[in-house]
Amino acid sequence: MKTVTLRELHARTGEWVREASRCGQVVVTDNGRPIARIIPETEGTGTPYFASRKPSKAFRTLDESGRTGRGPDITQIISEGREDRG
Repeated sequence: MKTVTLRELHARTGEWVREASRCGQVVVTDNGRPIARIIPETEGTGTPYFASRKPSKAFRTLDESGRTGRGPDITQIISEGREDRG
């Protein structure tokens, strides 16, 4: 694990980001105290976190009850607002 000062990171950000990519985690310090980490991006599953979430049973029950209003169609409201300005 490498360490870089905040001042050095500010001066050579790109180099330190590439260093993290090659060698792993880089710890950023300010006055000798660790304040942040630069970690390399890893190959993920390709599925965004929110796309894989499933609603809880309690939410499904509430949603199926019809007591949760769907609200207005926002695209229609925006279109109407644009027509009013024109």
